[in-house]
Amino acid sequence: MPEGLSPIEVGKELNKHAKEGHEEAASTVAQRHSHAVQIGEAVLLSLVTIAAAWSGYAAAKWDTESRFEIARSATVRNLATRADLSALSTRNFDSSTFNAWFIAFTLDNPQKQAIAERRFRPEFKVAFDAWMATDPMHNPRAAPGPTYMPQYRLADQARADALDSAAEAATRAGDRAGRVGDDHIRITVFLAAILFLVGIGSTFKLYTIRFTLIVIGAALLVLATVLLVLQPGLPA
Repeated sequence: MPEGLSPIEVGKELNKHAKEGHEEAASTVAQRHSHAVQIGEAVLLSLVTIAAAWSGYAAAKWDTESRFEIARSATVRNLATRADLSALSTRNFDSSTFNAWFIAFTLDNPQKQAIAERRFRPEFKVAFDAWMATDPMHNPRAAPGPTYMPQYRLADQARADALDSAAEAATRAGDRAGRVGDDHIRITVFLAAILFLVGIGSTFKLYTIRFTLIVIGAALLVLATVLLVLQPGLPA
């Protein structure tokens, strides 16, 4: 300190040095806060970007799975319709041969009955014999005809029923995959909101506001991560 300074000048010099010390300390604290906020924003942006990329990829995979299952359902449903039409054609043939036999029976013509029976399909003949065994001409509890007997089975009808069940299962699987894909899209939008918060936070000079937005974004990221973990794994 220069010699010969008056007490007033000494006070001014001390005040000047104190102020410079406070400013230097404040600057150091501000730099630390700035670095901490920048690191927090960078880490949060990195994690959100990775989570959003994964969620978007999963949404695309589940959407593809949904379209595949729906397409498979339509194909199987078409096969079921064909099998059902084939079963209907077979049933009509069985009815026509039985009607021919019944007409011959009402006319009491054994020869024509025999001819009609030779036209029976082997599967229908089993049901016909079981029906005749119930004595339908005298038994009022007998079935109306062979097609009402439990022995009467149509392979095409069974195939059509199985295909219908498979088509229903594929439709349900497609709907489920579509819902999972929609859930991933909603999570992706949720993550985009976090990116927005961090983005607008960088425009503020007050580190308190930026830090608050980082905390809110981190909480939302944790929630989005939990939602992602609860989703089923990717389709094969």
